[in-house]
Amino acid sequence: MTESVLQQTKAIDAELKRLASEITRGEAEPPALIGIRTHGVTVARRLADAIEAAGLPRPDLGAIDITLYRDDLAGRALPQVHGSEIPFDIEGRRVVLVDDVLFTGRTVRAALTELADYGRPRRIELCVLVDRGHREVPICADYTGFRVETRPDQRIKVRLGESGSDGDAVVLMEAK
Repeated sequence: MTESVLQQTKAIDAELKRLASEITRGEAEPPALIGIRTHGVTVARRLADAIEAAGLPRPDLGAIDITLYRDDLAGRALPQVHGSEIPFDIEGRRVVLVDDVLFTGRTVRAALTELADYGRPRRIELCVLVDRGHREVPICADYTGFRVETRPDQRIKVRLGESGSDGDAVVLMEAK
């Protein structure tokens, strides 16, 4: 695989601050942020940090694991489930689902299905760090960091320092 670094720490930090500002603009209360495992949780935590650093109340944070809601489980090895953690009531609240990369939309569809098990929010929005296109279901992000045009055979990998990588990066990966 060949890798091309598209964005690094400084640009990622700037986008997260911009996204945090957009998410809170014109709102009296911060929304609940629910990250889609795995990297969506880290992105949600960083958004919460940026919101708090801007002098606003820290949003409630949760994590959702869509493993058992995937539509491609048939024929796969036993999935590893990490569990969802939503330690607050979402009923009637504004919820922002957060993920690192938006591709086909199937992960978000699964997250919406699972989220319904926790209650009925007043509004659900989607925030992604990278939108790479190629939707298979009609889903779009309300808040987008980077838009990257890719081919279906390419991949986008978001590396975040909290996950053990050396610094942050958005990387385009393709087979040789």
